[in-house]
Amino acid sequence: MSKQEGTKLIANNKKAFHDYFIEETFEAGISLAGTEVKSLRQGNCSIKESYISVEKGEVYINHMHINPYEKGNIFNKDPLRKRKLLLHKREINKLIGRTKEKGYTIVPLKVYFSGSLVKLEIGLAKGKKLYDKRQDVMKKDQKRDAERDYKIKLR
Repeated sequence: MSKQEGTKLIANNKKAFHDYFIEETFEAGISLAGTEVKSLRQGNCSIKESYISVEKGEVYINHMHINPYEKGNIFNKDPLRKRKLLLHKREINKLIGRTKEKGYTIVPLKVYFSGSLVKLEIGLAKGKKLYDKRQDVMKKDQKRDAERDYKIKLR
């Protein structure tokens, strides 16, 4: 279990934090089939190549890979199928309005269990330029060096 009680992380999208400034996050439910949930309980999920689209007032996640359940035979669905996200109407309207602005997009951040429900954390993001990424890498290096120096001084 992770820090919060009753939540278990299934998949994380570290690349999203490297490529985007995450300005706001939303928690969304995912419409899944039974065998997909069983496969998620085994930790078989990847959201690295996935993206989120808004079509006709509904939000979908595309290319989220959930491995077929081993014992699911004919009940297994396509691993890369489009899945509907469950959000409140005002949240969907907010996402639609912000993505019409230049540079904004919606990215999946992590998939986790909240109790017995599968949740997806999505973020409203603005793309980083190359120099922003370089600055982030330099800050991480400086922080790592400072922690290393501090550790050496304590001994």
